[in-house]
Amino acid sequence: MSPTMAGLAIIAGLFVLLGTGMPIAFALGLAAILALVMEGGFSIFYVLSETMFAGIANLAYVAIPMFVLMGAAVASSPAGADLYTALDRWLNRVPGGLVLSNLGACAIFSGMTGSSPATCAAIGKMGIPEMMRRGYPASVATGSIAAGGTLGILIPPSVTLIVYGIATETSIGRLFMAGVFPGIMLTIMFMVWAIIDCKRKGYEFDTRALRFTLREKLSGLPRILPFLLIIAGTLYVLYGGIATPSEAAGAGALLTLLVVIIAYRLFRIRPVANIFGSAMRESVMIMMIMAAAELFAFALSSLFITQTIATAIAGLEVNRWVLMGMINVFLLAAGMFLPPVAVIVMSAPLLFPIITQAGFDPYWFAIILTINMEVGLITPPIGLNLFVINAVAPDVPTREILWGSLPYVLVMFLAIVILCVFPGIVTWLPNHMMGVPI
Repeated sequence: MSPTMAGLAIIAGLFVLLGTGMPIAFALGLAAILALVMEGGFSIFYVLSETMFAGIANLAYVAIPMFVLMGAAVASSPAGADLYTALDRWLNRVPGGLVLSNLGACAIFSGMTGSSPATCAAIGKMGIPEMMRRGYPASVATGSIAAGGTLGILIPPSVTLIVYGIATETSIGRLFMAGVFPGIMLTIMFMVWAIIDCKRKGYEFDTRALRFTLREKLSGLPRILPFLLIIAGTLYVLYGGIATPSEAAGAGALLTLLVVIIAYRLFRIRPVANIFGSAMRESVMIMMIMAAAELFAFALSSLFITQTIATAIAGLEVNRWVLMGMINVFLLAAGMFLPPVAVIVMSAPLLFPIITQAGFDPYWFAIILTINMEVGLITPPIGLNLFVINAVAPDVPTREILWGSLPYVLVMFLAIVILCVFPGIVTWLPNHMMGVPI
């Protein structure tokens, strides 16, 4: 069987397994095992465990469960409610202030947790009912939270950027800095569209909102500021080269856990155990996906599928922007069916030499890739954030959630175009702070 036919067969097999509802890690692993057995027989079982373990046997990956624990501590505490309340009190007199508060809370909470589903669940539980109570259209309420949650994989600290950095052997600190301005830009673009969408659907903003005194506005800040300071400190020690990502993540997780326990008086065993249990489940899920994706990538390489694709792409005599357009289409398609971590583990080593040879900055490409993965989080058939919102707001029809989130996909496409025209939005901060990479 030719590499092309083998590639089509293994991809088709993966989609069939995913269509059965099988967990993504198991589908990736089983598809890879079947392909390897068909090609080399059952002797291939001797290298399966070694290949999967080698995919995650990297000390830098310790940062992932630590950042996940950091996010679980925040998500499992009333910190999300405090953040939401504080922003609402400051923005309640602004037209559309509630939807802006929700998107702002998503952006900040994303920085605390680095998890899109956690952001959607935490902010959505409070934001969606409150927006609908005040008369916001259901599609606006659910779509804005679904899209705002995607910021979790872009705004640092981001697990997907850590995986990209390890897969391509690029600086994780520089990747985090590269995501700062694009994250802020995309948050503002989301806010602008949310206001336009509300007015387009005939919603009249309530200008008679409750007034809060300065004391009431400041009352929630003491509980929020420690988390913001921990995030700022974590990023500072990374940017300054003071600590490695694993060390910074470990210290950040410990400090966050202590703040949560002290600030919210979680002195009983059960709440703390729930935090560790939640972090363990998500960490194991991520690591299983990464190990299975490594096995899947090994299968593609063993069948010469990866080499064939790379040669075909490299041999295309096209403009480099046409090449980038083709890569974006591929990433969008992959992101609709696979989680960001799996796509990055499988595609980054393949695409990295191609984009660098074409003259693209690898850190700029990391942000473009991440925004593509954000699109996949709110588009069918997988659309993880859509399922989270559906669980949070079961009374809202799925069709409303989908139509409310799809315009944000176009906003992300516009953001990709802007970053292509003005790559300095990505590269200026890391180059200014850490120097131009050689």
